[in-house]
Amino acid sequence: MLSSINFFGVEEYLQLEKSSEIRHEYLGGQIFAMSGGSKEHNLIAGNIYSHLRSHLRGSSCSVFMADMKVKIELANKANGIFYYPDVVVTCNSQDQDRFFLNYPCLIIEVLSPSTETTDKREKLVNYQTLESLREYVLVSQDEIKVEVYRQDAQGNWSVQTLSKGDDIELNSVGLTLTMADIYEDVFTF
Repeated sequence: MLSSINFFGVEEYLQLEKSSEIRHEYLGGQIFAMSGGSKEHNLIAGNIYSHLRSHLRGSSCSVFMADMKVKIELANKANGIFYYPDVVVTCNSQDQDRFFLNYPCLIIEVLSPSTETTDKREKLVNYQTLESLREYVLVSQDEIKVEVYRQDAQGNWSVQTLSKGDDIELNSVGLTLTMADIYEDVFTF
């Protein structure tokens, strides 16, 4: 039995998303519903957001949590990709759209069992095509573990894996976080 797949244009997706009660990510014409997160996921994302918000207050940078999309252009300009990162920062004055960012410098995803493979493969590869992106951070919610993918001045990417005794240097925004900052109310230190 054949089933049909619906394809949506970018404008159609953006219009549908404005009135949707649930969030959907967009990948080259197809939309995918986002599942809800756990208490730990929410605490970790909130902890990171609050530290970034406090640090960036009064600067030219803006930090967003959960409901702000990131747009990735594809070679076929008619389609593209829209993801909802858990936490995202832009410091680019050209980011003026109300519903998505084009020039993020920092993207943070809190891993969950249903999204971990997508975050570590598909999103990693697609986010790395963004010229503005300097760091992509993956935070485990099941253990004290953070992976920082960082782009150097030559455009090369490296990964640093951090654990309980380590601090996280977010060079893109000039902020250092401890694991206790990130995992407050999730794990005991």
